[in-house]
Amino acid sequence: MKIKTFFQLARISNLPTVWTNVFTGVVLANGQWQDLRLIYLLAAMSLFYVAGMFLNDAFDHKFDAQMRQDRPIPRGEVTVVQVSIYGISMMIFGLILLFYISYFPESSPYLIFSGLLLVSCVIFYDAYHKSNPISPLIMGSCRMLVYITAALTVTSIPSTTVYAGAGILLCYLIGLTYAAKSENLKQLEYAWPLALLLVPILYGAYLAINQLVVLIPLIIFIFWIALAIKKIMRRNPGDIPSAIIGLIAGVSLLDAIILAGHHEIWLMTVSILAFLLTLKLQRWVSGT
Repeated sequence: MKIKTFFQLARISNLPTVWTNVFTGVVLANGQWQDLRLIYLLAAMSLFYVAGMFLNDAFDHKFDAQMRQDRPIPRGEVTVVQVSIYGISMMIFGLILLFYISYFPESSPYLIFSGLLLVSCVIFYDAYHKSNPISPLIMGSCRMLVYITAALTVTSIPSTTVYAGAGILLCYLIGLTYAAKSENLKQLEYAWPLALLLVPILYGAYLAINQLVVLIPLIIFIFWIALAIKKIMRRNPGDIPSAIIGLIAGVSLLDAIILAGHHEIWLMTVSILAFLLTLKLQRWVSGT
């Protein structure tokens, strides 16, 4: 398989948002991001993400043959079987890494269960997202479980702060995925789920009360969300796909808000840079 084909199947441009999710999950659990196990965790979550993208193309190959003929499988660059083998193999390697991490001190005995649940959600979404009305919830659960799995790496029992942050991320991903489901339509039939994209703004405003530095990523996030919603509601050709890839990059801005609220200024800066890096990479490899 050519490197370019691999990158396209993996939607490699969105990987920085996965990495900032990992940092945020660890910080929410009051863990040390300098911990050695974080390297293995980043590798495991990256493998799960890339595997999910591969399997998404494998499950969607018939749809792509008609609607998205620019994808690698319809172009004949790789077969469905090859993509499936790659995807399943990466899932297995990711689980092996989590199994290894579970032997570190302070790691939760529920870490493997969380990883298995994450993998199950990814596969379920890939297999049934086209016709499933709750697919936005499933996709949101995938990202939410990245937070929780990261937290379980450094603590036996996650605090309510972890679940609060995971809930905020879940709301954002539900709104994002709802819009993405309409990427090939001319308009959104019902726009109310897009309001969930605004939930992180309320949370950020709450965090800013005691940590003014939160205003830096929060203001950027507000501007970015407003721009995306404008594109979605304007409905000009290409607006929805453009909004979707922008919202995906915005995941790192959400992470930056949470990290700033927990006094991790350096990681906040890294997350903002990850947002910019994702946008840059999306010009090279499509994020959808």
